[in-house]
Amino acid sequence: MRDPVTLERGLKLLMDRYQAPLYQHLRRMVTDHDDANDLLQNCFIKAYRNIGQFEGKAKLYTWLYRIASNEAITFLNNRKRRAVDSIDENNLLGNSLKADTLMDGELLQVQLQQAMETLPQKQKLVFTLRYYDELPYEEMSKVLHTSVGALKASYHHAVKKIEHFFNNS
Repeated sequence: MRDPVTLERGLKLLMDRYQAPLYQHLRRMVTDHDDANDLLQNCFIKAYRNIGQFEGKAKLYTWLYRIASNEAITFLNNRKRRAVDSIDENNLLGNSLKADTLMDGELLQVQLQQAMETLPQKQKLVFTLRYYDELPYEEMSKVLHTSVGALKASYHHAVKKIEHFFNNS
């Protein structure tokens, strides 16, 4: 039988250690502060409930990044289904990035986020994990259950699309 006090202490340690990097990862994926916070809470709830399934074959942060990435993908899929008009969605994103005081207000950062929103979800996720989180391809492979070669190709295509976005802005 699990000791609830020990589990709660473990969850607190987990949150103290991984809350900031997971929040940043989620924030880059979904762009909105409140959405990222909600998803972060969901991640820790899932980690708490499923810690018994963690086999230790990968690093703990790899497992947590996988949970966070899956949460972000599910959220983005649901948001896409609800979006009535993708043009309005992109305009709302641009306005929310400019108005968000927690997001770096520099024009390049806003433009990079807008460029990332044009990427397919997998490329956006790969770009975020590699560019911002600086995850090695081998770790990304464990998180996403994809080959290193496929990840390198996705990252390359994402970079090219972002460069194209900047060149045509």
